[in-house]
Amino acid sequence: MGEITTGTLERTATETPLVNRLIGAFLAVAVVGWGASIFLTAVHFWALPLPSGIEPSGSMAVITSQWAYIGPIPLALLGAGYYLTMLVMGGLWLETKDERLETLIIPITVGGLFASAYFVYLQLGVIGAICPFCMISAAATTTLFGLELGVKYLGGGAAAAAVSSHRIWPPVFVATLAITVLAMYGMTLAPIPGA
Repeated sequence: MGEITTGTLERTATETPLVNRLIGAFLAVAVVGWGASIFLTAVHFWALPLPSGIEPSGSMAVITSQWAYIGPIPLALLGAGYYLTMLVMGGLWLETKDERLETLIIPITVGGLFASAYFVYLQLGVIGAICPFCMISAAATTTLFGLELGVKYLGGGAAAAAVSSHRIWPPVFVATLAITVLAMYGMTLAPIPGA
């Protein structure tokens, strides 16, 4: 009987750091997705509309297409909201290991995965141009989903000890702030037609 207990302790000891690392990677990927989405949002608000007479091509054809908006709202802004939601929920998931959060995160990410697949289809099949930042966002959403599956496979977030909020929120805040500043600086370097 002592061997079974030891085997269980060994399994838990090896899974605990991996589960927390996967959730930490989830947060890092959400920061990358936030950066791509906030850059595209900045393009929508500060670089568009393009001056008359300029025909958009490449990524600008995607960003200025009729599919880049829901009404007056840029999809990139909705994407930024999605990644901000993933950051908050992922941080709380790491901190509390609450199964309700885990249950709620999965359908949101599945929705993001289907939306990303549709947007990639639009770029490749309908618009005929690729937006690199849109593809970064699609890759981030796909990775988030894969990380969630990995955590689920290992027994869920509860398979690992909760992490102190002091170890989660300061790095998440600094990383989110840093990538936001980088995205805004990138706006000044972007080759936007007519700018």
